[in-house]
Amino acid sequence: MESQLHIPYLREVILFLVVAGFAVPLLQRRVSPVLGYLLIGGLIGPYGLGLLAEAFPLAAFLVIDDLDGVRALAEIGVVFLLFAIGLELSLDRLWAMRRLVFGLGSAQILLTGVVIGGVAYAWGNSGPAALVLGACLALSSTAIVMQLLIEKSRLTTPVGRSAFSVLLMQDLAVVPILFIVGVLGTVSEGQGVLGGLALALGEAAITVVVIYAVGRLVLRPLFRATAQSGSREAFMAMILLIVLGTAAITGAVGLSMALGAFLAGLLIAETEYQHQVEVDIEPFKGLMLGLFFMSVGMGIDWRVLMETPLLIAASVIGLIAIKAVLNVSLFLLWKTPIHRAVEAGLLLAQAGEFAFIVVGLAMSLDLLPGSTGQFMLIVASLTMVLTPGLAGLARKLADRIENRQNERHPDAVDQMEDMEGHVLIAGFGRVGRMIASILDREGLPYIAIDKDPIIASEARASGLPVRFGDASRLEILQANHVRQAAALVITLGDAKNTELLTQRMREAAPHVPLFVRARDKEQADRLTDAGATAAVPETVEASLQLAARLLERCGLDDEVIQRRLQLERA
Repeated sequence: MESQLHIPYLREVILFLVVAGFAVPLLQRRVSPVLGYLLIGGLIGPYGLGLLAEAFPLAAFLVIDDLDGVRALAEIGVVFLLFAIGLELSLDRLWAMRRLVFGLGSAQILLTGVVIGGVAYAWGNSGPAALVLGACLALSSTAIVMQLLIEKSRLTTPVGRSAFSVLLMQDLAVVPILFIVGVLGTVSEGQGVLGGLALALGEAAITVVVIYAVGRLVLRPLFRATAQSGSREAFMAMILLIVLGTAAITGAVGLSMALGAFLAGLLIAETEYQHQVEVDIEPFKGLMLGLFFMSVGMGIDWRVLMETPLLIAASVIGLIAIKAVLNVSLFLLWKTPIHRAVEAGLLLAQAGEFAFIVVGLAMSLDLLPGSTGQFMLIVASLTMVLTPGLAGLARKLADRIENRQNERHPDAVDQMEDMEGHVLIAGFGRVGRMIASILDREGLPYIAIDKDPIIASEARASGLPVRFGDASRLEILQANHVRQAAALVITLGDAKNTELLTQRMREAAPHVPLFVRARDKEQADRLTDAGATAAVPETVEASLQLAARLLERCGLDDEVIQRRLQLERA
């Protein structure tokens, strides 16, 4: 009977969905999704089960051997990854974090790239190949490091902020690195690299300026018109059109498609539609990235590991050692305490997922020999696999160093230890901002804490005493001297965290007054029972204010209205 399966790559798509829906979630309990896709890609690729297909015909049904077709589709994942990076950035955010992002981050990329590139050149690689290896191996794994920081609740700590700043600059550096690699691979033999680079940079500058100028003019009206239609499908179609359309434009003029996607994300980040776009694109981006990492795993010939195990082990250790030493030195140069410098330096000592992108591009452009590319892909993969253990080791070393410092200098505590009498605001959203504004007008000192880095950075740039941190954690509040505070105001949006924090605060600091935002009267009663000095239900207060406007319209005297409201509040 003739097969009716005429959809191209249907078997490959079904295998990928099985992996994304079942296998990766199971592996995710022990490894990151990135590593899960890499490992499973290697398993179902031609160098995994594909090697057993002849002996076990049944295994052929679980093998994807058409790598060219899968890679062509997986390239869309790179486009959406760069779009997501652009979407998360804004000029204001970059400027607020400029010292760590552009200073420390740039120094880390340049110094590490030069050292690794020098080692690669001394090992016999050509100049362009050494440049490619130095540039891509200088970057760390944003996906793995950020996930580890979130899982261990370390993202809001000084170590987390420092690592995040470097990773942010590394994400920015991906676009120029991809661009330079593309230029190195396409310059003609009769034209010098510098001449070709200058010409390409000129063309790129014109293209970028045109895209940016046109985008600033048309993006907001386009999204506004689409949003007013009320159609989610139309809104999603507009997102895909902008991402893929901009990528196609840059690709058509000889630039990287990823560069166009990055520009599209950066343009949308300046509009009020940023967060909606981010939410809508997240599942699609995650799936396409998963397909990309699977394609990377499929293309790694793990037999190379068995052929030269000692050389690969030495390369893995050497890469981690070089990056760790350079990272720690740079953090110390930027006046980071030694225990934090050690932890952050080791945390960023692995190669990153962008190494797969850059090395793959370099091999396709014949800048890197296939054997060298395969070797470096395996080295990069192993450093990523070792990252969770390396993070645990870094944390232990940091704790030991900090404990020794405290033993030697018991009086050397936080410079703000003597702070007291301030109001601590947990959460700098709508309610927190209003309370802070009132305190500011009355000249009362306060410190606000918010876990959104954009909110914290923008507020700090405006001169407001707002710090980046997870205000639902008691340790963060203690680090901001909540025991010496005149009061703690809890304005968190999460009801469960609000009640838990109220209970823990009443136990840890029973003398500190707690003023807590509640969603409704029932939660306000629970918060009062948990120890809140006052719990104000926002729904009740909003209803009272609405009733006041109604009574005023009905002709009642203002004094009567306020008395009635007071009775209702009581």
